[in-house]
Amino acid sequence: MTSESLDQALLDLALVEEATKKSGLIWVRGAGAPAARALWHAWHEGAAHLVGDGPGEQPLPGLTDGSEAEVTVRSKDKGGRLVSWTAKVVQLAPDSEDWAAAVAELKGKRLNAPDGEAMPERWSRECRVLRLEPTGATAPLPEGSLAQAPAPSPATTRQPVPAGLPRLLLKKRGRR
Repeated sequence: MTSESLDQALLDLALVEEATKKSGLIWVRGAGAPAARALWHAWHEGAAHLVGDGPGEQPLPGLTDGSEAEVTVRSKDKGGRLVSWTAKVVQLAPDSEDWAAAVAELKGKRLNAPDGEAMPERWSRECRVLRLEPTGATAPLPEGSLAQAPAPSPATTRQPVPAGLPRLLLKKRGRR
């Protein structure tokens, strides 16, 4: 490996780490999954950690121990894609030190947990904790939108404006 390629690999790894640390969500597509899913995570000891596949937790389709996953990281402030990278998926055993360290990080990031301090025990019984380890170089960013068409639904967001609304809005402006 030349010094230029080593420098590029280190820069790529630094970009992956910094972007993933700062992003609240990462888009992950596991082996055989039709599309990437937005997943919350915690960056700890050089890898992204996820918890899921249990009641009330995020689903982790296509992410199995030893497989690879494609991770796309977005900008927290602008929402645009920053970097895509390939990860090796490692499932952490609930009784290991790595699992305990990862869960300590994940616990602080989990919002609206129904069980508070009992969350780690529930995760050890009912969920999987995965470590997504960067494999090296970054991947080229995908072209175009990766958005999927919404599922067919009778729901609508557009409705006629109620007849009295303009009068109510004008009345409030007059009081100021």
